[in-house]
Amino acid sequence: MPLTVRDLLAIPSLRLRLVAGSSGLGRVVEAAHATENIRPASWLEGAEVVMTSGLLLSADESDCAAYVEELSAGKAAALIVGVGPGLPLQSVPAALGHHAELAGMPVLAAPPGVAFAAVTKAVFAARASEERRLLEKTLRTQRRLSSAAASGDGLTGLLSSWFQAVHSSVAVCDASGRLLGSAGTDGPELLTNAAPVIETVALHGLRGSGGVDLPCGRLVVQPLGTTRLRGFLILLNADSAEARLLISVLVSLLSVELERRHLADEPQRRRRAALLARLFQSDITAEQARSLLQSAGVPSSTIRAVAVLAAGDPVELAADLALAVPGGLARVTGGRVEMVVSEDLDTSAVLRRFAPGRPAGVGPAVAPQHAALSMRQAIALLSSSTELGRPVSASEAGSVRLLLGLGSPATLAAFADTVLAPLDAADPGGELIETLRVWLETNGSWAETSSLLGLHRHTVQNRIEKVARLTGRQQDRAEDRVDLWLALTARAAGTPLPHQQRYRNTIPPQG
Repeated sequence: MPLTVRDLLAIPSLRLRLVAGSSGLGRVVEAAHATENIRPASWLEGAEVVMTSGLLLSADESDCAAYVEELSAGKAAALIVGVGPGLPLQSVPAALGHHAELAGMPVLAAPPGVAFAAVTKAVFAARASEERRLLEKTLRTQRRLSSAAASGDGLTGLLSSWFQAVHSSVAVCDASGRLLGSAGTDGPELLTNAAPVIETVALHGLRGSGGVDLPCGRLVVQPLGTTRLRGFLILLNADSAEARLLISVLVSLLSVELERRHLADEPQRRRRAALLARLFQSDITAEQARSLLQSAGVPSSTIRAVAVLAAGDPVELAADLALAVPGGLARVTGGRVEMVVSEDLDTSAVLRRFAPGRPAGVGPAVAPQHAALSMRQAIALLSSSTELGRPVSASEAGSVRLLLGLGSPATLAAFADTVLAPLDAADPGGELIETLRVWLETNGSWAETSSLLGLHRHTVQNRIEKVARLTGRQQDRAEDRVDLWLALTARAAGTPLPHQQRYRNTIPPQG
């Protein structure tokens, strides 16, 4: 146990005597500091025993109060005053004892025969003994953890040994956030509390760590893995000296355990890659495809294919993605990872976590027997994804906004300005452009445009006629309408307006 003022007082060779402040006897002592400075606060780091011969101490009431306040401000553990024949003080001033008692500051009297050096030696000897005891205990615990990791209990034994040794609740989840094991706590609840921290730590891979203060204590998250992120360690109240020394050991042992599990899962990943290859064959029937998905744990009646370009090792990326998606249907084809997922899976979230910044195409939702068709479209979207710097889905592949996004910003801006410049010049307030936007997006409906803008129908008609005169594009010509709509869309894509409202139909009106 750490050295306390009570322990120091009990050392027979020091012959210290308690004068005041008995309520502070439990304070931890980490060092001893001799000084005659009557303003010692700025020279203290905390938990020191301050020793003085009283050479500059005054018996004045206010001076004693100020001195005790200085000791408290410096977080001193106690005050030792040398008293007796041949010393400045024959006894501890009554005023000093009084204010020390009020502040809970222990004051000890040292007889003339006890040198302050003896107190310093006693403190450091006790500290050394405590550190040696802690190190020995830590080494014993480390051996227990290593033995648990090597035993058949694996993860469960390791977490249980940790909790029994340091009494810190612990949980481990995989890289997708699925709970793998826990000890000393409700694992799902701890995982829920840690979810926001895990999201932050995951952004930094193996280089990150994080924590948060909760009503139940301090929660810390550490990444696990040797070369790639395999999971997360979640600790609650791991703030003891022993726990702090052992955290790195626990992280290393758990990382090895998760790597072992990763290697053990390789045959399963190969089997699922073979299932995926069968799903992509042209002669597969609807019944066979459904049966294959069910055997892989993908009961969805509608699926979609995803293609991702790998930056480094595609095999490792495929393993990460297989772990992240239900069913784990993923394979490597060249430098590309292909997988099939349920239609309702949040594919964007998976790609953000496990393939950040990588070009990815997401095929359309199809029946299981048409997985190959969805994959062909997903692969076709990879070039668009590379250009845009984000995943692209089939649902937006025919979108004019996607095509506009692939164009040069300068070219798009020039096109929009060319078409809309007459309106900008005639109406700097933008009423004509806003009326045109709403009118086009409601398929040229006078009544709906009037209602949405709060204008009379005749006002809307007058504005649209003015747009036609200024731009030379007529309201009853489909080609002219498309030009106006593309110009508005290009400008909105380049500089979105905060007040812009989207209405029910964004398909260009046809008449």
